[in-house]
Amino acid sequence: MKLSKLIGDRFRETPSDCVVESHALMLRGGYMKYVANGIYSSLPPLRRITGKIERIIREEMDAADGQEVQFPVVLPASYWQESGRYDTVGSELLRFTDRNGSPMVLGMTHEEAAVALVREYGATYSRYPFLFYQIQTKFRDEARPRAGLIRVREFTMKDAYSFHTSQEDLEACYRRCHSAYERIFARAGIPEVISVASDSGMMGGNLSHEFMLLTPAGEDSIVLCPSCGYRANMEAAECITEGASDKNPDSAHSSLPLPALTEVSTPGVHTIDELCAFLGITAAQCCKAVVYQRNRDDSYVVLFIRGDLDVNETKLTNLLGEEIHPGEITEGSGLQAGFIGPAALCAGPQGNDGKNAKPTLLFDRSLQGRTGLACGANRTDLHYTGLCMERDCPDAVYHDFAKAQEGGICPGCGRHTLTISRGIEVGNIFQLGTKYSKAMHMQYVDADGVSHYPLMGCYGIGIGRLAASVCEAHHDEYGPIWPITIAPWQVHLCAMRSDNAEVHAMADALYEELQRAGVEVLYDDRNVSAGVMFSDADLLGIPIRLIASPRNRKEDCVEMTLRGNKADTCKIPADEIVLRVREKITALTAALQP
Repeated sequence: MKLSKLIGDRFRETPSDCVVESHALMLRGGYMKYVANGIYSSLPPLRRITGKIERIIREEMDAADGQEVQFPVVLPASYWQESGRYDTVGSELLRFTDRNGSPMVLGMTHEEAAVALVREYGATYSRYPFLFYQIQTKFRDEARPRAGLIRVREFTMKDAYSFHTSQEDLEACYRRCHSAYERIFARAGIPEVISVASDSGMMGGNLSHEFMLLTPAGEDSIVLCPSCGYRANMEAAECITEGASDKNPDSAHSSLPLPALTEVSTPGVHTIDELCAFLGITAAQCCKAVVYQRNRDDSYVVLFIRGDLDVNETKLTNLLGEEIHPGEITEGSGLQAGFIGPAALCAGPQGNDGKNAKPTLLFDRSLQGRTGLACGANRTDLHYTGLCMERDCPDAVYHDFAKAQEGGICPGCGRHTLTISRGIEVGNIFQLGTKYSKAMHMQYVDADGVSHYPLMGCYGIGIGRLAASVCEAHHDEYGPIWPITIAPWQVHLCAMRSDNAEVHAMADALYEELQRAGVEVLYDDRNVSAGVMFSDADLLGIPIRLIASPRNRKEDCVEMTLRGNKADTCKIPADEIVLRVREKITALTAALQP
């Protein structure tokens, strides 16, 4: 490919709306063009990158006994109605009615379509197990697209689905796909990707892992323990706090008498920080209330948690089994904003049968057994001190609702060693169980003639997000540094002073020779300054750069350098260049083999 003919422009300035480097560099380098919020067109360099990623994925999924299929982008709503997700998934699922009045959806994931595809095929046990995958465009009406290809609305994914007659077989396939993913990411140039335990979310199922590239540009918070190797997404990470007797001398387990529940006048004190300053205590000595409402009927849910902890809303929605939103406290709610506490509320009946019913009360286990806490009195300008959970809220049931904290207790080894890092999710795998096969009435008959619901697994990788993640992991201030396995071209040939007939002839001949040898070459044949030529080369990020110049022509050699490693620069005799280039490509490729 000659650069003079390459569609797309390259720019020096960074667009003002870019918040991560990969977004800025891929716009500046002519990889993609903005179309609408969260929607981009791909230009030739990006298409070549994603095409190579797709080839790696196909090779590894085929090696894992996968078979490629393709589902439609547009699906009948009846599939999603069968599974129940048509009503439970929010507005990110794009619903519409076709010209015949039939309700349809744009596929954001294809579990339902997968079941419908093999519902008849999988009627007998003798056909199990099987695994199939597709690489398909999807649409998710994301509320807040950002960071270029990291979070978009329209995207291309590889998603795979497996069907099994036993849990053991599902687990074996799960492990096989986990290993395939590790090879995929290593071959794509980011072997540092780690798998972490995750929350299954709208996908359902009992076990799931996400593959995370740790980077400050990531949107997810990852909880890690350097001591034992514990790894989990913040949404799924268990929060462990010391027991009441460990830190609290006034514990219910202590021989000391319990402190009295005492009403304290606290005019104008609404927040935990204000309460701590007023009483001269720490946030860990407080019980705070966080108020939500169910999306279904706006009924109130009040969650009580230790004052220094934050609520993990994923854990909360999982326990409730439905979506929630931050509560708007009204006059008839029975709640006093800024002064909500459990003592008064525990005394009355609870319910969730309407907006003005008694709120549902939930308790984080950080409060279990705690005594001597400060909390709201549920009356304006009043708080309590001396709250003792077992005495004042004897019927409380405790669950883990809190976010893990930096320096917190590791669920794996019990040490105060947790660290929090940011990460980009580049893939995920789920054990779905019978969630979809049962809902959609897919059954097989075993050898004894008994019907069962097959177990399912699903396995996803975002193609564009993976490309952007590689760029995020491998770039410098000048542009991307693409790994040889997914680089848009293997070699970038620069003809310096292409108006010089001898240099031009030398570069033309080398371009033809490299192409005949099967080397992918981008040939900058333009008559532009060295600054422009090298700036564009940096933005295109091709790993091997060859420079033909008047000086090199006189010496009958070509200069070879590696993008991002100027120390690895040498001059190669013209008659050896093809051999040396192929050797370098082989070495760079071998370095990425898992």
